[in-house]
Amino acid sequence: MSSLHNHHPYHLVDVSPWPLTGSISAMMLTTGLVKWFHQYNTNLLLLSFFAIILTMIQWWRDVTREGTYQGLHTSTVMMGLRWGMILFILSEVLFFFSFFWAFFHSSLSPTIEIGLYWPPLGIQPFNPFQIPLLNTTILLSSGATVTWAHHAIMEDNYSQATQSLALTITLGIYFTSLQAYEYLESAFSIADSAFGSTFFVATGFHGLHVIIGTSFLSVCFLRLLNHHFSSNHHLGFEAAAWYWHFVDVVWLFLYIFIYWWGS
Repeated sequence: MSSLHNHHPYHLVDVSPWPLTGSISAMMLTTGLVKWFHQYNTNLLLLSFFAIILTMIQWWRDVTREGTYQGLHTSTVMMGLRWGMILFILSEVLFFFSFFWAFFHSSLSPTIEIGLYWPPLGIQPFNPFQIPLLNTTILLSSGATVTWAHHAIMEDNYSQATQSLALTITLGIYFTSLQAYEYLESAFSIADSAFGSTFFVATGFHGLHVIIGTSFLSVCFLRLLNHHFSSNHHLGFEAAAWYWHFVDVVWLFLYIFIYWWGS
């Protein structure tokens, strides 16, 4: 039942197929990964990516319509959405906490299986003052530009908001490109002891979050070009900025502990 027919500030969403298609797409993705690992066949994996992208586009389109054109995102609804985003980011903090736990468990007391050394003998870690330091500079700069965009939106300065948000997205793509190059040049793999597994799982999931955050900001950029945001109604951008700052902070911990201290 739509909240258009109710006299209350809450938003009762209409029946939507996207949670179902999203769940099916996620199951296809998992199955496709297994098929790729065992049979070297990417057909189902590529189909799942296509289904996920279609679901994302149409689900985001519906949410944009509800909040921008239909006026369903009242102050009460926006407060609930803010808390939802805060709790989601908290769950992501705990997600990365498990990776750091695994890293410190292996590095602070190396076992005899890895030669009682950290990094284990035979593994050449990355120089933290080369690409990792450049990536740190890039992400910190992107944190500054996304804050610039936020302040520009609050001041109704759409020219500066567009420029700074475009710069943030460019820096996110640049970071991902450098990390992909770093992976290609790596002297070790995910199969090389606890060091390889913790390094690639932690940095790989962070890289995935950078890609998600870049997509999040790209959608906000398109909405900004269509004048969906105002100084008092830009919750979608706020959520994207919070997420991007979370990605920045996680990278600082990754750089300090895994790249610098861990090497």
